[in-house]
Amino acid sequence: MDRIDRRILRELQQDGRLSNAELAERVGLTPSPCLRRVRQLEQDGVIRGYRALLDGAALGLGFQAFVTVVMRQEDKPTVTEFERQVAALPEVVEAHRLFGDPDYLLRIAVADLAAYERFHTDVLCGLPGIAQVNSHLPLKLVRPDEGIPTGA
Repeated sequence: MDRIDRRILRELQQDGRLSNAELAERVGLTPSPCLRRVRQLEQDGVIRGYRALLDGAALGLGFQAFVTVVMRQEDKPTVTEFERQVAALPEVVEAHRLFGDPDYLLRIAVADLAAYERFHTDVLCGLPGIAQVNSHLPLKLVRPDEGIPTGA
């Protein structure tokens, strides 16, 4: 991957809807070689896909919580079932398995505090193998996700 590929990645992270002609102009290529490079980055798995960034509040999901989970049991069947169930929950926007304690970090998006309380009590605490659940409520977003640094 060279400097131009990295510039392509930076531009597409900032605006995934750029036309190939606009992208080519921004990175200093003609459209045909630019498109070849983008297709190669897609084939190589560097570009995994394209999507819109949505406003949770506009969709009625303006309340977010970060949740840490400590497992009581970490045998393979329990962990596998826990992860399967977490992956199937639409409220779980992101889930990470961590080294050490806590074992998991989840990002939850729901309508409001009452909806989160219901989700926490009725769903989250009923998942298999859990010893402890801690909720962390953000005060404000200090730095949004702006993509992976490309070095460009």
